[in-house]
Amino acid sequence: MPDHELHPSDHLDRLVNDVFAGRVVRKDLVRQVKVGANVPVYVLEFLLGKYCASDDPAAVEVGLGVVDQILRENFIRPDESERAKAELKRRGKHRIIDKVDVRLVESEDKYWATLANFGSKFVHVPEDFVYRYDRLLGGGVWCQVELVYSADEEESTKRPIHIQGLKPIQIAAFDLEEYARGREQLTRDDWLDLVVRTVGIEPTDLDVRAKLLVVTRLIPMVERNYNLIELGPRGTGKSFVYRESSPNAILISGGKITVPQLFVHLGTSRVGLLGHWDAVAFDEVAALELSDSTVVQMLKDYMESGSFARGREEIPAEASTVFIGNTSASTEDLLRTGHLFSDLPRAMIDTAFLDRMHFYLPGWETPTMERRLFTDHYGFVSDYFAEGVRQLRKRSYVTALDEEFALGAHLSARDEKAVRKTVSGFLKILHPHGQWTRSELREYLEFALEGRRRVKEQLKKLAPYEFLKTDFTYIERDTGIEHSVSVFEQKPVESESAFGQLTAEEVEPEGPSALTATTEELLERGESGTLEFKATFRHNLHTAKRDDALELEVMKSVAGFMNGRRGGTLLIGVLDDAHMRGPDKVRGLEDDVKLCGNRGLDGFENTLMTMLDKSLGKVAAAGIEITFDEHEGRHLCRVDAPPGDAPVYVQWKDNQLFFVRMGNSTRQFAIADAIEYIRWRFK
Repeated sequence: MPDHELHPSDHLDRLVNDVFAGRVVRKDLVRQVKVGANVPVYVLEFLLGKYCASDDPAAVEVGLGVVDQILRENFIRPDESERAKAELKRRGKHRIIDKVDVRLVESEDKYWATLANFGSKFVHVPEDFVYRYDRLLGGGVWCQVELVYSADEEESTKRPIHIQGLKPIQIAAFDLEEYARGREQLTRDDWLDLVVRTVGIEPTDLDVRAKLLVVTRLIPMVERNYNLIELGPRGTGKSFVYRESSPNAILISGGKITVPQLFVHLGTSRVGLLGHWDAVAFDEVAALELSDSTVVQMLKDYMESGSFARGREEIPAEASTVFIGNTSASTEDLLRTGHLFSDLPRAMIDTAFLDRMHFYLPGWETPTMERRLFTDHYGFVSDYFAEGVRQLRKRSYVTALDEEFALGAHLSARDEKAVRKTVSGFLKILHPHGQWTRSELREYLEFALEGRRRVKEQLKKLAPYEFLKTDFTYIERDTGIEHSVSVFEQKPVESESAFGQLTAEEVEPEGPSALTATTEELLERGESGTLEFKATFRHNLHTAKRDDALELEVMKSVAGFMNGRRGGTLLIGVLDDAHMRGPDKVRGLEDDVKLCGNRGLDGFENTLMTMLDKSLGKVAAAGIEITFDEHEGRHLCRVDAPPGDAPVYVQWKDNQLFFVRMGNSTRQFAIADAIEYIRWRFK
């Protein structure tokens, strides 16, 4: 079968080709064409989207021929530069695809262009191009360039190459309303998978958390002045999205960083990278050389205020900052001997600087980029998606969570800002049509709180007296229930394995087991490693309708207990209010019973057990005991889940999820962590 023959499509391929015809491209074709062509992915997809936007193998074959011809005739490899110059001189004109970087030479009062692969640093460029595309001055832009060869006999220095026409590689037009209407025709999960495929990764074997980690890398491009850090093992694709998939981001790899480069050159008044790009990513951050301490100080001020001052003027800018790097040791070793910022340059290990980070992306959770992780399906043409993301920067959803949730007392003003910006970023990327559910909003909120708390936990190691408050929580406005959000790596560790080194006490703090206590005794307690309260099973207190996200929470809790070493008890119909004790906490099951048919508590029990059977499997469900108690006319349901003899997975829709009860919360484990935990727990 030829490489370009259509791979087996799935429902999402067919759907996006119908909804976004001409706006999507097969990502395997991109990888195929990229071999031998040292151009960014978005440049290739610009061409593939133009000539290969079809699911007809014959049309794709013709389109690939056109793309191959364009690259063969117009793309210049660095080792072919002299031959290309000779061709330009012979013909007088030549069209190329190259990276164009423009600088002002003050002594000549003239702009000169550098063509990276063409190998010429003194190419005449009309000033109107410079003013029309100001990012030519900020690190360079890939363009289609029309060159002419015209030697001026009066010039003392022969510089005969002129740019006659220039077009940055970007779409000609973008309709945000059309983009939003297309989103309305996809479910959230389908759209999430489409976004993951757009950056070249196949989502089939990833859980929702792993997919959200991929999406988090895009937030700096959709959210203005967002500060992200990702440190982790090598080979996990940390820099790919900033280097290859968007013309609106620039990646700086190592080297020396200077004030003029980032901010503004006092002599020429030329604004630096932060004034030209949507996102400036610093790769191999451990190897960065800072010209002087002023760089970090100015960067620190910019990350907080979104502006910088050089000379007399305050210059506003919207560029987000991203700090990417490899860790020198395992996460466990870093936590045992220091902190998770250890691999940053010494000048950056400054609590005031690090406190500006809105999210710490745990790079150790992202898988190593192997062939199986690359998608062969359709994703957006990167340039089209990048333009959508860029236009969404103008919107803000930082107050979106306020109608449903409030943030806990331990969050400072800077913490709140970080969490709100992260939630806003997720909503813009995944819900450009402006619609989302309460459960989806909760998911993004918990993720945002975790990412910011990861920053605060490490700051607490650096300055414990300054950063004492790290118990991040959020409150449901309609019920008043407060939920805590934690991060796993804050727990102490002692040896090689991320889980084999933990004692049972560290995973599940000691205390009386809920399984052996009476219901009355449990109502006097608060939630713990073996006890959890749920106000309802499926009745949403806010909408008064059935909510399958609440059902998932119940499945999640039961599975988490069974995957723990001591099991646990779930009480449904009980409020999670730390200030209430005894029967006063019992809300009752009346609303849930109405949503389980007309058979009263028998219908409730049958519905719950059927769902446990379907989601956790018959073997796991057979070991679960369901009973009911009555307190002052209100019923509650007690679900006793003993520790399992084998791992218990939650089958939910098309996903298989793994949860573990840790402390007083239930955590979802990524695939790699689940394997390691299972090896320890069920050995």
